[in-house]
Amino acid sequence: MKAIQFYAPEDIRYEDVEIKEPQKGEVLVKIMAALTCGTDVKTFRRGHPVLIKEIPSGFGHEFSGVIEKLGEGVENFKVGDRVVAANSAPCGECFYCKKSQYNLCENLQFLNGAYAEYITVPARIVEKNMLKIPEDLSFEEAAFTEPLANVVHGAERTDIKEGQSVGIIGIGPIGLLFAKYAKLKGARVIVGGRNPLKLELAKEFAGVDRVVDLTKVENVEEIFKSFSDEGRGLDIAIECVGLPEIWEQVFSLVRPGGTVHFFGGCKSGSEVHLPTVKMHYGDIKIMSVFHHTPEYVRKALALIASHKMDVKKLITEEVSLDKVPYAMQKHIEGSVIKVLVKP
Repeated sequence: MKAIQFYAPEDIRYEDVEIKEPQKGEVLVKIMAALTCGTDVKTFRRGHPVLIKEIPSGFGHEFSGVIEKLGEGVENFKVGDRVVAANSAPCGECFYCKKSQYNLCENLQFLNGAYAEYITVPARIVEKNMLKIPEDLSFEEAAFTEPLANVVHGAERTDIKEGQSVGIIGIGPIGLLFAKYAKLKGARVIVGGRNPLKLELAKEFAGVDRVVDLTKVENVEEIFKSFSDEGRGLDIAIECVGLPEIWEQVFSLVRPGGTVHFFGGCKSGSEVHLPTVKMHYGDIKIMSVFHHTPEYVRKALALIASHKMDVKKLITEEVSLDKVPYAMQKHIEGSVIKVLVKP
């Protein structure tokens, strides 16, 4: 088959790769749609200590497709089924899994290789995190299940409620999905970003109440607080960039008794400095949610299937498999949101 292989930072190659025959419990899926992701772009630029464990490695992790072949013992699926699979699955047996904190699983099994004609889904993911796609849902829409599962997990843990003021800094795909989900929850939403394409999609896709172009304002705190009740500060502030300085900025936007969610993961070794007086005497709830769980993978697919969230609006370009290096560069330029890769 043809596939994109990762060799080193900024060295990915379109080449012939042997198809891995499905073993016991595994499933071979013909990929019909794959999506680019911010994590893929970070991996492309600097590698990844968890996702890339050997060289060369498969690349990409958001996909949907059709079952081509079943390994021995696979139940509940048949050849020809339209399916979507998450990029990981927990073991169910470790310290954290026994506490139902499946996203913290010590043996979390990851899957890479979505930028290819076929992908072999490991038995554990088949069992725990592979789902049939509803008949009226396109492959492109279904491929959003994994990124949306992260957002639904984060948003539900944040406990967004109707009427609350919610501010989001960083409106890439994840920030836009957060904004849309908050609107579906009935919140009043203000977002801040720098990219004109993303600012426009915050209105068109997410339907937020206010969009702030951070390149044109000096006092971000004043603008975001003016959006809140009585100007006291936001009920909830969410960081979707992954930069320590933005973490610190977002902390300043929330009111006493509010919640700050640091969702964007910072580079290893990063540190932040937060004012302890406001943190303690302001009774601020601070949280940071990582990844998804089987529960939220299912909730994400159900949400997409409800058609309350038109995820296709986030696809800004479509390319063939050999053009994945081009898609990575377009992301670096900031001229795309999600690129649909059609093998």
